[in-house]
Amino acid sequence: MALEIEHKFLLANDDWRQEVKDSVYYKQGYLSNSPTSSIRVRISAQQAWLNIKSATIGNHRQEFEYEIPLADADAILDALCHKPLIEKVRHFVHRDQHIWEIDEFLGDNEGLIVAEIELNALDEAFNKPVWLGTEVTEDLRYYNNNLCKNPFKNWNI
Repeated sequence: MALEIEHKFLLANDDWRQEVKDSVYYKQGYLSNSPTSSIRVRISAQQAWLNIKSATIGNHRQEFEYEIPLADADAILDALCHKPLIEKVRHFVHRDQHIWEIDEFLGDNEGLIVAEIELNALDEAFNKPVWLGTEVTEDLRYYNNNLCKNPFKNWNI
């Protein structure tokens, strides 16, 4: 069983942009979004994946991911996934022994930027860069599967 351990944060400022090592565009959609799990398809460049995650709230959950043919992923995103699709540019920032993934959302979620860090253990310590803002790990609104149901453009902030 695969276990994903991650923390999500809003950003306090744009200083992280100076540290970006690489960026990748993602398009993803959800086939299923139930109280127990979500099933998504994601495309990046010339690769595609099917991903299944438990719907656990908090900093850890079960996750399974499998590569699938790009043509199949395109067809699934077009015909079977809930709309709107999630589009984002993921920026990678290397800090200490960790990689921060900073998602800059596009489309119906434009304006939202979330930083995530994946850890190897529940009690693993990590340094918080000064550009980090509020932790939103337990706020369901910031989960990608919820952003397709209630996009950022509809939030009253």
